[in-house]
Amino acid sequence: MNKQELLKLYNMDLDELLKISSKHVKNTIEFCSLINARNGKCSQNCKYCAQSSHYNTEIESFPLVSVETVKKTALESKKNMISRFAIVTSGKTPDESDFDRMLEMIKELNTIDNIKCCASIGILNEEQAKKLKEAGLVRFHHNINTCRSYYPEVCTTHSFEDRINTCKLVKKYGMELCCGVILGMGESVEQRIEMALELAEIEPDSIPINILMPIAHTPFENYIDKIDEENVLRTLAVFKIANPNAVIRFCGGRMRLSLENQEKALKTCVEGIMIGNYLTTIGRKPEEDIETVKKLKKDILCWTT
Repeated sequence: MNKQELLKLYNMDLDELLKISSKHVKNTIEFCSLINARNGKCSQNCKYCAQSSHYNTEIESFPLVSVETVKKTALESKKNMISRFAIVTSGKTPDESDFDRMLEMIKELNTIDNIKCCASIGILNEEQAKKLKEAGLVRFHHNINTCRSYYPEVCTTHSFEDRINTCKLVKKYGMELCCGVILGMGESVEQRIEMALELAEIEPDSIPINILMPIAHTPFENYIDKIDEENVLRTLAVFKIANPNAVIRFCGGRMRLSLENQEKALKTCVEGIMIGNYLTTIGRKPEEDIETVKKLKKDILCWTT
């Protein structure tokens, strides 16, 4: 589909739009979870981020956690019917002094039955991508965050192309790619369409959708009104139509949607949920998400060995 066709869909009657996107949705919901394995002191100036050292957000910073902590957290999360578990660290790139420990974390997670290992550890070089694959990493997470045309309004310490290059390396070495966006950072409707098309070009396996939760003392601290619930639903639907083979996934900020609209999205365009808390914001209780999925008569995807 081209930009004009998607824009026409975006602006049509909402119920009709959701009816179209629902044709691409399976009856399964995939749960994933994460561990915030290294927090704060990031050198990048992403305007939405509590972890950037450019802003005085007063969050707790801590170094890379132990391999044992990661495995213990994954085993605890497994009780919530997750099928994927991600190691997430702050920073532009994997810290060289930490990278070997990250590889050990991946190897340990691979010993847990019915859990697929993911990692979100920044911008990669070729050697790092190769080593992650050799360690057995199944899926790498790296968002584009917004479209190419709006990226300079979000971050200037690295480029949109830096992120695209990492996505290409992930696919080159045969890992699955999780690549999504943050909505509500001041982008236009047309730029949301651009995001959908740029993701279609990248062809990720999973598209996590975050809705901006404005953080005090960041440049976007007052951006709570940059997107409303209806436009979130429209964006989710268009993303699914443009990327029918990717799992559209609820991630950070979905609590800005009413429960009614979360359920509407799960019926028509969303097939994955990151459950529990996020990096620096609070999520929904896992048991509540499990009950919602049961209420909607959806199946929770679980892997078998």
